[in-house]
Amino acid sequence: MLKLFNDFQRDPVLLRKFEVVAKCYSASCVFADSQYRQGVMDSEIKPAFPARIVGQAVTVQLSPGDLVDPLRAIEMSAEGDVIVVDAGGDRQTSVCGGLMGGLARNRGIRGMIIDGAGRDVDELQVIGWPIWTRTITPRGTHTMYSGRKDELSINVAIQCGGVTVNPGDFVIADTIGVTVVPLDRAETVLEAAHEQAEREQKTRERVAQGKTLEDLLEEFGRL
Repeated sequence: MLKLFNDFQRDPVLLRKFEVVAKCYSASCVFADSQYRQGVMDSEIKPAFPARIVGQAVTVQLSPGDLVDPLRAIEMSAEGDVIVVDAGGDRQTSVCGGLMGGLARNRGIRGMIIDGAGRDVDELQVIGWPIWTRTITPRGTHTMYSGRKDELSINVAIQCGGVTVNPGDFVIADTIGVTVVPLDRAETVLEAAHEQAEREQKTRERVAQGKTLEDLLEEFGRL
């Protein structure tokens, strides 16, 4: 595997705008709807415990059959980042646990999305550092025995949960699932998501007032 270690330009102002909009109900759904249902990861990828995060993606490409702990990604990440790992969908080997989560939390990294497995979710829940995975397993990588931790590439285009993720893309992950917004479309999608979140809140208020389906369709044209 060709090892590449790249970085990307972060946009804290734009990230803050995403954070504000993502305070709405069902944020992953709102951002999915706002890009015509695109960017949604496989529904198997779920949080180990209820959580919601928003951040820019630090991408990690692991080698199938030779998975290592992506410790180098923690070293290369910054506050506000979300680490997104292509572990080839491996359900038998965890690539993230409690100790790694503690190190990541200390750097302000918000969580990890893994097309694969994780472990130590009891510890991760206590420290409040969430992971989204296909499954949970006790089996870790060989890194703790071999000492190897560089068999990976960082900040390259990857596939995670059937979605192409590029470095710096925005990730919205909650209890429902994971949605990715490409960096080059971030402003447009953000505007659409803001409009949808506001419309849904107004609709929610009308429902609480006892309005009927016909009333809602007349006012909003949709649910």
